[in-house]
Amino acid sequence: MKPLGYVRAGSVEEAVAEFTARPGARYLGGGTNLMDLMKLGVERPTALVDISRLRLDTVEETADGALRVGATVRNSDLAAHPLVRDRYPVLSQAVLAGASGQLRNIATTGGNLLQRTRCSYFQDTGKPCNKREPGSGCGAREGVHREHAVLGHSPECIATHPSDMAVALAAVDARVELFGADGARTLPATEFHRLPGAHPERDTEIRPGELITGVVLPADTAGVPSLYRKARDRASYAFALASVAAVLRVEDGIVRHAGIAFGALAHRPWRARRAEEALLGAAATEDAFGRAVDLELEAAQPLRDNAHKVRLARNLAVDVLTRLAAPAIA
Repeated sequence: MKPLGYVRAGSVEEAVAEFTARPGARYLGGGTNLMDLMKLGVERPTALVDISRLRLDTVEETADGALRVGATVRNSDLAAHPLVRDRYPVLSQAVLAGASGQLRNIATTGGNLLQRTRCSYFQDTGKPCNKREPGSGCGAREGVHREHAVLGHSPECIATHPSDMAVALAAVDARVELFGADGARTLPATEFHRLPGAHPERDTEIRPGELITGVVLPADTAGVPSLYRKARDRASYAFALASVAAVLRVEDGIVRHAGIAFGALAHRPWRARRAEEALLGAAATEDAFGRAVDLELEAAQPLRDNAHKVRLARNLAVDVLTRLAAPAIA
């Protein structure tokens, strides 16, 4: 038997202090990903710091019209919240597209952002994986990689981030709130996750010991038409082969704001900045959407068995943008 410490934190400050005092500790929220990885032997924490009872479980409107979502808000509660459904439907749709009802009832907002890759080479301790064991190699690159990255990958890692929620957060310009030994700070959701580079073991820009305390959904994108679509091998309880979250404001047939993010194409949600720039001030037509998305996907570097993801993502994005624009140009 391997010893495993456990402590239930009574405050954010206590959680960070306990984590810092216990090298090798992990925070425990819903545990839907962490516990799986512990069973597989991928994660071997020395202690668990339980944050599930912290008062971070509410969705609150701020003075400037933004919404603050606490880190321990359950995925089911987030998707069903009236203000989220009304102002940010893309987020509700993305959350409901992920996992199963049972898992959404347990999984938390912060935990969803911190999911590890579902690459089979990462999960199998008998196979090489630079993310799990730096320097061991990437078995997927010449192995089974039908579901792997086509954007932003490196020789060290071709895994994709599995979260649906994180893709929607990137599209709406959300911010992630963090608290650590140096105090509080925030990061744009688009900068929270990392591309693999030479250090695929680092999924995020979170600092050692830092705790996610919440996510802020900005007032600027509240109520702007938005939509999430996900392509997968089966109709439910499956990770995406490609997904798209989009926020689109069209006035007099012209695109005035576009926020587009792809999921399952890269090591992090991929914000389509080139496509957005091409669309601003352009006519909201299917042809314009196609040209803009093609411009973004020029950066794709598909591998032997996953070139289909580029066409799939392209078709999803054009469909989503066309649907969003339809009411404004009817």
